[in-house]
Amino acid sequence: MLTVAVDGIPLHYRDVGQGLPVLLLHAFPLDGSAFERQVAALSGRYRFLVPDLRGFGQTPLGEGPMEMRRLAQDGLALLDALNIDAAVVGGVSMGGYAAMALLREDAGRVRGLVLVDTQCTADDDAGREKREATAQQALTQGASSVIQGLVPKLVHAGADSPVGREVTAMGRAASPQALAAAQRGMAQRPDSKDILARFAGPTLVVVGEHDTITPLAKAKQMVDLVQGARLEVITDAAHLPNQEQPEAFNAVLDAFLASLS
Repeated sequence: MLTVAVDGIPLHYRDVGQGLPVLLLHAFPLDGSAFERQVAALSGRYRFLVPDLRGFGQTPLGEGPMEMRRLAQDGLALLDALNIDAAVVGGVSMGGYAAMALLREDAGRVRGLVLVDTQCTADDDAGREKREATAQQALTQGASSVIQGLVPKLVHAGADSPVGREVTAMGRAASPQALAAAQRGMAQRPDSKDILARFAGPTLVVVGEHDTITPLAKAKQMVDLVQGARLEVITDAAHLPNQEQPEAFNAVLDAFLASLS
């Protein structure tokens, strides 16, 4: 992996392939390797930039809550370091929140937008309370206690499936402090309906058929905000379709990226 220093933090990232630059931001509680099937299948045609977000994978956490704006600024700093003026920006779940935060920071850098199993609304009071409870659970009971309850919601095939075990291992590798910081950062995110409504660029919205965390209605809400946005539903997948049904997901992503090349 490669590194670039951002605010004194070594941001670890993958830079694979050639062609249209595509910045991919991973879900909670995973790391950049969650996109390895996309990189392996499509890097012959596109250049994938895949960071480990703060606190996950090989990137240290840094100080304070992991605000989505901070993750967005990390993504922009990576583009700056690589002298990339604009890229397609995509994110899954928490990565989608970071992608929308990047759009708010500097829409001119976003050649196209890919939002996967995410939502444009802020948490309500109950949602924020639930995130704080999860943060406290991670800090007092450890990462495994959080991951064990989460994976069945992330993967339709279940925790005992190959992809379920993969997701479980990734999540357990994160520190309790990172899990807590990410939950608190997501709780602080603003509503993004305004920024999506102003975005005129090409947009792909993807959702797993069985996603109960950010279901189809949430995907349709984003599609309705962006003129010309494309909606794709991935069958036999829950919250992580890029990992659970990579061939179907890759076909959808490839078609969208090919339309921009």
